[in-house]
Amino acid sequence: MSNANGGLGFVFGAVIGAGIGAVAGLLLAPRSGEETRAMAADSMNDVWDKAVDAYEKGANQVASKINSVTPTVNAKTDELRAKVDLARERVDQLRSTLSDSVNQASANVQDAINTVASKADAAAEKADTAAADVKVENVEA
Repeated sequence: MSNANGGLGFVFGAVIGAGIGAVAGLLLAPRSGEETRAMAADSMNDVWDKAVDAYEKGANQVASKINSVTPTVNAKTDELRAKVDLARERVDQLRSTLSDSVNQASANVQDAINTVASKADAAAEKADTAAADVKVENVEA
């Protein structure tokens, strides 16, 4: 980054220096107005051409840097996408496994409840039958 700032500062300084030089030349030159205007126009054209060249050079350097970084960015992006897709697949697998485990546990609990309920019903029936067989006699003393 500091090279880009240094290059830009150099170009800016060159443009300012050329402008100051042109003004000083106009003020100090012992030429006629027409000659001085022609020289000023030539100087301004030279400065403009240098500025355009510097801009184009900077733009080409930036484009070159972007083009050199683009493949790396694309590769990293593709790698990240692959990792995200793999993570999604793992989450889907875990969700499916967990769902199957919950369904199996639910079925086991329901079977256990049904078994306990049927044993409780059987025990209640035995208790009712045993209670019916019991005869109570009143004994008076």
